[in-house]
Amino acid sequence: MSPKKQKLKVDLVIPVYNESEVVGQTYADIRRVVDALPYDFKFIYVDDGSNDGTVATLRKIADEDARISLLQLSRNFGHQAALTAGMDASRGDMMISMDADGQHPPEMLPQMIKLIQQGFDIVQAQRLASPDDRSLSFKKVTSNFFYWLINKISGTQVLQGAADFRALSRNALNGLRSMHEYHRFLRGMISWMGYNSVILPYHEPARLAGISKYSAGKMIRLASDAVFSFSLAPLYIGLSSGLAFFVLAIAQLAYVLILWLTGQTERVVAGWSSLMGVLLIASGIIMILLGFIGVYVGYIFQEVKRRPIYLLKGKLPDDGE
Repeated sequence: MSPKKQKLKVDLVIPVYNESEVVGQTYADIRRVVDALPYDFKFIYVDDGSNDGTVATLRKIADEDARISLLQLSRNFGHQAALTAGMDASRGDMMISMDADGQHPPEMLPQMIKLIQQGFDIVQAQRLASPDDRSLSFKKVTSNFFYWLINKISGTQVLQGAADFRALSRNALNGLRSMHEYHRFLRGMISWMGYNSVILPYHEPARLAGISKYSAGKMIRLASDAVFSFSLAPLYIGLSSGLAFFVLAIAQLAYVLILWLTGQTERVVAGWSSLMGVLLIASGIIMILLGFIGVYVGYIFQEVKRRPIYLLKGKLPDDGE
């Protein structure tokens, strides 16, 4: 008699932060989909320091569903750190990360799983703009500029509209877990790995309730992590600017020398305003370059301290690890 074939184990990693209004509904929506699939699912919720009723709601859900696992971070470490905590806890054959706000449609899960089974290591969901949405919001404009910039200055191409809604094979997940940098831009890190991947486009539905937890400050920090982690372009910009002013200085000296050699010394007039202008511009470039260097040194400083990306306050169920 042949041994009984084990079900494919699929871990769903779901970071949450102050989502008490929607976490129960999104769990029910996900469960409606996964309960109809012939796989062994596990829900790994990661609470990123919520201060509302999110944890209490998840504990009630966990009492009724043994597939629920809850990791509580000691404070709000950020979305990328929360995703990392969930990936570290994943032990399944594949892992799918998605948000708990209802904007990552669970109806796509069967297709993502099938694509992994077909041999892809990464199934990356890509947000598509609605055909009726032609507005130019601040978020859309800045997002388009960010993706254009990061793809221009880095050696890693990041898919525009890529969300943290993706499926990873065990092989790809192990590769990602081997990357321990403190400043994390998972979309870039996953693209950098180069595993066999496929893009799965989708239209993003509206949030079920509440507001986005990605404030302008958090988006700026994420963009900063992406630029300074994946590109040396800021240093080259400062270096190129310095070189350009060095060439201008040589040209100015040559011009003055020619005037002296041709006896046109009366045309050599000390221009205070032009001199100050050159000094101010050159000094500004030097300060910008020093600022870029300082940011890189700061990143290196935070990396060499080897602090953990996140800290756990507790987990459910407590398996003693």
